[in-house]
Amino acid sequence: MRRVITYGTFDLLHYGHISLLQRAKALGDYLVVALSTDEFNWEEKRKKCYFGYEKRKALLEAIRYVDLVIPEENWEQKRTDMHEYHIDVFVMGDDWEGKFDFLRAEGVKVRYLPRTPEISSTQIRRDLGKQVG
Repeated sequence: MRRVITYGTFDLLHYGHISLLQRAKALGDYLVVALSTDEFNWEEKRKKCYFGYEKRKALLEAIRYVDLVIPEENWEQKRTDMHEYHIDVFVMGDDWEGKFDFLRAEGVKVRYLPRTPEISSTQIRRDLGKQVG
């Protein structure tokens, strides 16, 4: 069984997220999604989520491409996750190009997939903000 992992916040879930998850799943048989916790998002990424961790997790678990959702609690856990979950392929959006190449030393393939250019959670927040007031 070929295992794939990806990481993210997945707040304001949209079709760009679904596309990424679908393409990630196509690279293997089992897709693990490491979902950033609320604490990690706020303390490390300086992001405030609209939906809390449990709601974002429930949304991801409802997507047919996702087999398992685990918490992402810190930047350093990626190395141990590769071994703990027997990962073969690590996947991220191409805006992270090169940032996780060090995981190849853990015996996994590292793939950066193109983002869906016309959509992002940041853009959704901006657009909604313009409509208020």
